[in-house]
Amino acid sequence: MKSVALHNLGCKVNSYEIEVMQQKLQENGYKIVSFDSKADVYIVNTCTVTNIADRKSRQMLHRAKKMNPEAVVVATGCYVQTGEKMVEQDPCIDLAIGNNRKKDIVEILEAFLLERENGGTCDYNSDIIDIGHTKEYEEMTLVQTGEHTRAYIKIQDGCNQFCSYCIIPFARGRVRSRKPDDVLAEIRGLADKGYKEVVLTGIHISSYGMDFIHPEKDAPCLLNLIESIAEVEGIERIRLGSLEPRIITEKFAKRLAAIPKICPHFHLSLQSGCDETLKRMNRHYTTGEYYERVKILRRAFENPAITTDVIVGFPQESEEEFERTKLFLEKVHFFEMHIFKYSRRRGTVADRLPGQLTEAVKQGRSAQLLSMEAEHSRQYREDYIGKVAEILVEEKKEINGKNYWIGHTKTYVKGAVEAREDGPQDMQNQLVSGRVQRLLTDDVILLEEIR
Repeated sequence: MKSVALHNLGCKVNSYEIEVMQQKLQENGYKIVSFDSKADVYIVNTCTVTNIADRKSRQMLHRAKKMNPEAVVVATGCYVQTGEKMVEQDPCIDLAIGNNRKKDIVEILEAFLLERENGGTCDYNSDIIDIGHTKEYEEMTLVQTGEHTRAYIKIQDGCNQFCSYCIIPFARGRVRSRKPDDVLAEIRGLADKGYKEVVLTGIHISSYGMDFIHPEKDAPCLLNLIESIAEVEGIERIRLGSLEPRIITEKFAKRLAAIPKICPHFHLSLQSGCDETLKRMNRHYTTGEYYERVKILRRAFENPAITTDVIVGFPQESEEEFERTKLFLEKVHFFEMHIFKYSRRRGTVADRLPGQLTEAVKQGRSAQLLSMEAEHSRQYREDYIGKVAEILVEEKKEINGKNYWIGHTKTYVKGAVEAREDGPQDMQNQLVSGRVQRLLTDDVILLEEIR
């Protein structure tokens, strides 16, 4: 039995894919060990979203070879796809597997091992397709996840947006959607194992179905899929990954709000609150259009949690443009904002733009927005005080010397109920309601359990 150690870098899609790879390896008799252990095979699922991500990917690959020079070191994923020449020249990498071939990890690995055992002279092997021209969705099915209550479900791959700072369309290819029947079969299997919440994820899930021909021309296929998932017995919550703002229409929001299982937690990626900056980013909306989408959601749902991503220090971003972004963020008043300092990525349009800003400028702007984010997030949580909320319990945790059952509301606010000695000994994966008493910590609301 050969031992395999796996390490993942990057997004939720990568996390889903490495879980499937691990599952396939286990099913074929491989022993999974910690990445810090000595193993026969090391697999690093790489990320390439920034130059820093490339560097981290290389570091993990080199670390693997250092831990066991005799091991087979396998690089998979996005860095492999975009940096094929660098990967081929890296002496620490024995086998490279690009995107859309991860489902074949066992077959590719065993062919490589067989060649090596038979005295093959090849020190490096690769299986990298031309991702930009493939129309095939890489079908993978997850049987079980590392989490106990929530399962991430990959429903599509690829992106056609070509934002000026982003390399992902070149790493992941064009939009490819998973067949609804395959999505539903996977979710039914996970529901049978007790999972109550699913999170729909992908590279650009708003494009789900655009490569299908659908009879209801006015209905985004994403909505049809969500409505079908809502009928799966055992699934109590459906949470959506990042959405393109333009998908939010009155009709979309109305149909979504009619699904009781939908979580009113919407991540609408913004990136900048300045129209000039958005144009340089090649984002396909204005701040005015974005704000209209936010208002549609707030009319359709009661106090929905709206979160976003913001990049500070994009090339040529002036102080005036940054101030416009700050004003817009104050106006929208998000529940949470993920603040990123612009990081250059070779091969993108933005990398070649004049007016690159210093790290000090980016750091200063980031600090301002992080301070704003903390205040807005605290205010959103405080709005729960005195109201009844429901959490899906995930774990037991000690806070300030007391034990609590911790979970999240539908809006993804973390909540806690006290773990009483005379109460249930295991509340994991249970839905628990209670009136919110106060903030237990800056990021946790305290519920008084309703018995």
